[in-house]
Amino acid sequence: MKDPVTLPTGITYDRESIEKWLISGKNSTCPVTKQDISDCDLTPNHTLRRLIQSWCMLNASHGIERIPTPKPPVNRAEIAKLLNSAKSPQQQIKCLRELRSISGENNTNKRCMEAAGVVDFLASIVNNLSSYPSLEESSDESFDQTAGLVDEALSILHSLQISESGLKSLVHKNGDIIQSLTKVMQRGSYESRAYAVLLLKSVLEVTDPMKLIGLRPELFVETVQVLRDQISLQASKAALQLLINACPEKGRGDVTKRDRFVVPMRGRKSRAVEAWSWVSHCFKEDIKDFSVASDEAVRVLLSISKFSATPSVLQEMLHIGVVSKLCLVLQLEGSRKTKEKTRRFLNYKLEFGRTPLAYRRTFFVHIQLRIQTPFNGFLIRRLMYRFHRS
Repeated sequence: MKDPVTLPTGITYDRESIEKWLISGKNSTCPVTKQDISDCDLTPNHTLRRLIQSWCMLNASHGIERIPTPKPPVNRAEIAKLLNSAKSPQQQIKCLRELRSISGENNTNKRCMEAAGVVDFLASIVNNLSSYPSLEESSDESFDQTAGLVDEALSILHSLQISESGLKSLVHKNGDIIQSLTKVMQRGSYESRAYAVLLLKSVLEVTDPMKLIGLRPELFVETVQVLRDQISLQASKAALQLLINACPEKGRGDVTKRDRFVVPMRGRKSRAVEAWSWVSHCFKEDIKDFSVASDEAVRVLLSISKFSATPSVLQEMLHIGVVSKLCLVLQLEGSRKTKEKTRRFLNYKLEFGRTPLAYRRTFFVHIQLRIQTPFNGFLIRRLMYRFHRS
């Protein structure tokens, strides 16, 4: 323990560990007593901390360093005073740097900052970007100053790990936040664009599905551009999830969004295939994560087969090994719905894939899918051997 704290249940934990349990894990009970501890204060256990520090000093000869005395958590009054001092752009930069330092200390500070209105303050800075001219229309100094403010604001918004209720409040109070973040993806630096797409993903997860119909095409254009630029693995994953969240399966918005995203892939088929390749690369080391991601990946591939099915698309899918990955999905423990989509995709490929290479590589898959028995190791090895030979 570095910063022992005691819950109202009488059990003492390390602050970082119990905060992770309560906030990141979204739990509201004591791990030991199972009693409800929602909205409770963590009381520092100074006696235990001093005992640990004394033990560290006694064993310093063995290479044990004394743990530092932790800073007390910030309170709302301090945050409010800091926000009130941010009047000019120079003071705002200083304020933002101080806020970033406070948020990095512990999760208690993050929740305090969210409750004190820091999220709305940061959102106002991002929203003000729309009133600033672009780089071509402004001086380098003014543009750099504006970009610096937005960079800091987005960095803090990302580090706060805003709660679901906080995100809903953000969307409700700042109706232009989605449009503002889209402009950040158009004008901002690589770092700002990454933070913007991460925040947009979280915002769309709590947005009313009826409002998703009104999303502007610029959002999808810039999100796809983030995928093309490969800013970071985390940003690419968030961009894919954003596109999924923005395209609900049911409703009239489904057809509109799908036409916007899937049909244009006829001219850029490799982008869709790269999406599957990227997903498989991300999750190939963790079978559980791969199983979770496979449902969305299969859905995207099924849409591509329906709306953008061409022999060249099929050839490219076979080239990167999509069939073998789908066979892995059938072999793993997963939902029946995902496996049914996978079978539909493989059978659908056999319908339009009449080139010799496509037919040879999908023939045994088609035969095995007709047999209502689960895949076993022998069949998988035989199937993969046939793929390699063809």
